[in-house]
Amino acid sequence: MLYSVRFFISWIVAAILMYSAFYTWHGLFLNDLSRISFSKPLFLALAALVYLVISFVLYRVYESKLLAKHIHSAMLRGILSGLILGFVLFAVITVLGISFTKNVTFEYIIADCAWQISEQIIGGLIIGLGKVLIFEPIPELIHKD
Repeated sequence: MLYSVRFFISWIVAAILMYSAFYTWHGLFLNDLSRISFSKPLFLALAALVYLVISFVLYRVYESKLLAKHIHSAMLRGILSGLILGFVLFAVITVLGISFTKNVTFEYIIADCAWQISEQIIGGLIIGLGKVLIFEPIPELIHKD
């Protein structure tokens, strides 16, 4: 995979939007961030780093040979990449027991799963949009001797 301007713009914008969705959901709607027992600025900084990693992994899933071979629509591939990664992240987080709440109900688990998948789909759509909108010449054609 070539790390290009398209990659960096898509990667960073997707990370920012997924982080914004995370903050909106947990910080404003659910007010979960008030339950954090240590420094909120430290938590938010670490969360920003985590979303950079998630966005990078999402880009790699998007660019995987399997998806590229079977799904040619940039936006559909973004949606599917987000769905796959969102569900995997939800499963890992649930198995590890990472949660802001103590009373976890079935409805909470379903809502959390849907939200996690939605966050990653937003990132996947941004990556797909980057593929569509950001022109990038093919290196093999530029350096043709």
